[in-house]
Amino acid sequence: MILNELAAYAAKRVEFSKEKVCLEEMREAAEKLPKGNLCFERTLRAPGMSFICEVKKASPSKGIISEIFPYRKIAQEYEAAGADCVSCLTEPKWFLGSDQIFCEICSDISLPMLRKDFIVDEYQLYESKIMGADAVLLICALLDTETIAQFLGICSDMGISALAEAHDESEIESAVSAGARLIGVNNRNLKDFTVDFSNAVRLRDKIPESAVFVAESGINSPSDVTLLKEIGADAVLIGEYLMRAADKKAVLAALRRAAQ
Repeated sequence: MILNELAAYAAKRVEFSKEKVCLEEMREAAEKLPKGNLCFERTLRAPGMSFICEVKKASPSKGIISEIFPYRKIAQEYEAAGADCVSCLTEPKWFLGSDQIFCEICSDISLPMLRKDFIVDEYQLYESKIMGADAVLLICALLDTETIAQFLGICSDMGISALAEAHDESEIESAVSAGARLIGVNNRNLKDFTVDFSNAVRLRDKIPESAVFVAESGINSPSDVTLLKEIGADAVLIGEYLMRAADKKAVLAALRRAAQ
């Protein structure tokens, strides 16, 4: 399965990083930094639908999305267009992302930033804090309920948000049991990368009203946003549709109108 390959490679990356900086040093460095203010969560809880705009060069399902990849310019365009938050891939093998790309974007914009990667070790949480991330992605298909709860606690202690990503009912139950306050429903099945846009619609009722509901993947038109608004999505995460848009400001403006 693709997801298992991604997770195994993430674990190898962590072990390589630990050879340079051990877990204790990384944790200590992260804990010395000022506690975050949960700006990512606060932004998503504001009235109206929030738009998380994603920066990514490639994906396992689509290959290269952007041959020319001026990532700093793209993030700045998102900010100028009125994005609420920015998501940035740091997975290097299949998504061609990097920690450096994330850090450079972070220094350029003032929006809350989500580090999107395959988190399999607490080391990556401390690493994310040091990189300047306001939030991290926790994929429920990779983590059991106890581990999700542990990781949520670490994030809370550092003042960064955690978006628990689920694809089915059992994963939502795991996220809720672990205490997740931000729950994303991914319309893309990470086991085979097929997209079923109805997934978010079907699973909406499983998410508690107290949690922020984020719809992810497969959003390709203003009508998609309207549908998600109607079922009560608090936020949408949009990647490929915006990455391929020549005029990102006009496209995001149209999506925002659809959410009103």
